[in-house]
Amino acid sequence: MRKLLSGLVVGGAIAALLSTGTSATAAPQDLKTVPFEVSGELPIYPKALWKNGSSGTSVRKVEARLVQLKLLEKRYLDNEFGTMTRSAVKKFQKSKGIPPLGYIDQNTWNQLVKVTHEPTQTELYPPVPVVNGKKLDARCATGVALCIDKTSRKLRYVVDGVVKMQMDVRFGAVKTATREGSFTVGWKSRNHVSKLYDSKMPYAMFFSGGQAVHYSSDFAARGYNGASHGCVNVRDLAKIKILFDQIHVGDKVIVYRS
Repeated sequence: MRKLLSGLVVGGAIAALLSTGTSATAAPQDLKTVPFEVSGELPIYPKALWKNGSSGTSVRKVEARLVQLKLLEKRYLDNEFGTMTRSAVKKFQKSKGIPPLGYIDQNTWNQLVKVTHEPTQTELYPPVPVVNGKKLDARCATGVALCIDKTSRKLRYVVDGVVKMQMDVRFGAVKTATREGSFTVGWKSRNHVSKLYDSKMPYAMFFSGGQAVHYSSDFAARGYNGASHGCVNVRDLAKIKILFDQIHVGDKVIVYRS
């Protein structure tokens, strides 16, 4: 009896579909590609060639072309498709009437190639600055950077490979060593006072936790006879006043040994 009833229900459902002109096995309709706007249908976006999170030489070539158009600053020429590259791609797409998807699809790439030239080796890999016959760290070659050499005990303010300012610096003692590596300026404080050490840190530019580049009256008075608690001390007050106003949050800080 249950089988008979089930058969009647299924048969009735099929009959109802047929009576309305709908096939029970109707093939799905073709989906329409709608990259511009959603109009009651699911949009199908163009395939991404490079997108946020992509990396490698191909990304660097995309970035170099965006730099040519002044849509991306040289500091972001770094093989990594990140937030700034995505923003530059959106600006380019808007300028060409392309949906601002923020990634490179084939159409965007074709348009980008049309209005730019093949990046030269120098454009892709800007030469490293040379000071007194010695090359600075390669990470200082592009954008704005505080290039800090622990070997020569020098801080150099570098913009697009050109050294704009140089000053003497000292570092932390053995137990409070200044960290080495690639950082960015996280925040600035013109009249900072350390709560931990109860000491003044004027014109502080913090780059790694509590470590900062700042003026030190002790360094100005005692020179290299003393040491910091991990910060990069500057003894030239006039220069660091100028430097403080030139540096912005997000600028690179490279601490290395030559």
